[in-house]
Amino acid sequence: MSRDFIQYLEAKQTVDARALNREVAEAMQRYARSCTDLRVLEIGAGHGAMIERFAKTGLLTNSSYTAIDPAAASIESARARFDADGRIGKLRFEVADLYQFAAATSESWDLVVAHAVLDLLDLERAIPVLRSLGTPGGGFYFTINFDGGTWFEPVIDPELDPQIVALYHETMDTRMVGGKRSGHSQTGRRLFGALSQHDAVIESVGSSDWVVWPKDGTYAGDEAYFLHFIVTTVESALADSPKLEAGRLGDWSRERHAQIDRGKLVYAAHQLDFFGRWPTAPSPRR
Repeated sequence: MSRDFIQYLEAKQTVDARALNREVAEAMQRYARSCTDLRVLEIGAGHGAMIERFAKTGLLTNSSYTAIDPAAASIESARARFDADGRIGKLRFEVADLYQFAAATSESWDLVVAHAVLDLLDLERAIPVLRSLGTPGGGFYFTINFDGGTWFEPVIDPELDPQIVALYHETMDTRMVGGKRSGHSQTGRRLFGALSQHDAVIESVGSSDWVVWPKDGTYAGDEAYFLHFIVTTVESALADSPKLEAGRLGDWSRERHAQIDRGKLVYAAHQLDFFGRWPTAPSPRR
């Protein structure tokens, strides 16, 4: 986990703030306020941006919040950010991935949060584990779930551009971690079936698209860095693809970076947010 990735997490906060679905967030907040001594678990918590959002709503004053992430650098960044923050009740950080954490705990939480992370996991494996971490009848808040739409404008090559996007999505569909499937380019729509399979009730769902554009040739905040990171991520994912002619990907990437530097690139990604409740029946322990 490099400092570059932490800077990316920081740069995308303004992008996420625009994207998060207001209706879904309000449904989650109504539920959270109905809980006495709210207990929140966030998986893949990164550097703590979601904790900050919860704190600003006043949800965390009399609550406990457990944040886990497999990257030590992310947890260190989050811990440093909130150590002296008096707005939050009990705040606990742990370096662990979802499956390690679930196997080692017998606790359960009123609200399970996953922000921009489920599209990196295999839903068939992840959803029952997430359910087991939630209290029966408790809530889940799953945000920024990628759902198969990526746009870069202006067009560089009407044939190459869609090919690069399609191949990039394909890398999500075939990603393997530790010999197991991990993620999908249509996670958003697949969540409907994955959640219903485990008797979860979706109470609110809505789009949470990333849209980044320049105003008078300038991007908001540090969003130029965010865009550079996205373009580099696409190039890295396709660097060894036998389906692209040698040199074309590099030319595409250089032109996209140049468009960012000139304040010309527009980028969008389609995503979905979900809030709902786990079934009231106890879940099998992991």
